Amino acid sequence: MPDHPERARNVIAERFRLVLLLIALAAVAWPLMMLLHEVGHLLAAWLTGGSVGRLVWHPLVFSRTEVFPNPHPLVVVWAGPVVGCLLPLGAERLMAWRWPNVAYLGQAVAGFCLIANGAYIGLGWIDDVGDAGDMLFYGTPAWVMVAFGLVAVVAGFYLWHLASGRRPGPRKVVTRHVIVVVALAMVVNAVGLLFGDAGH
Repeated sequence: MPDHPERARNVIAERFRLVLLLIALAAVAWPLMMLLHEVGHLLAAWLTGGSVGRLVWHPLVFSRTEVFPNPHPLVVVWAGPVVGCLLPLGAERLMAWRWPNVAYLGQAVAGFCLIANGAYIGLGWIDDVGDAGDMLFYGTPAWVMVAFGLVAVVAGFYLWHLASGRRPGPRKVVTRHVIVVVALAMVVNAVGLLFGDAGH
């Protein structure tokens, strides 16, 4: 058919935009997930009379918040994953209400935040690592952590399902959405690289 080469070029361009969008979304979601998680620790520390000594937030390292003194460590440690799930969920709901045409971008990022926090807590107790290790140390039963992880991960995958579109076939990628997400990824990571504490 005479338009076959043009159709092939369109398919290649569409796939390129999709791959670029997915890479950019991952580059946005990773540092934002860590930042929102640490915001939870920060807020809980301040509200419970703790003192934040250091915040490590950098795209190339795992984030952490050092609190000393920490009068209510169990509250502080749980606030990280809880707020780290609730804040992106709230942002996703706001986007769905105010800007429904780009809601799928919020769903993709929020889904990542839920899956990452859920897996971190739901599986972290196995090796006694990070926040999960602290939760165990301060008396949280492992089944509570598993339940939290399961709910968060399932909700995250559901958001990814919504983001991908519920009709048959892939969602058409809008070029301006790709440009905005790529620009956002560059800004977020540049801020982390320039001003974030790398933990050295």
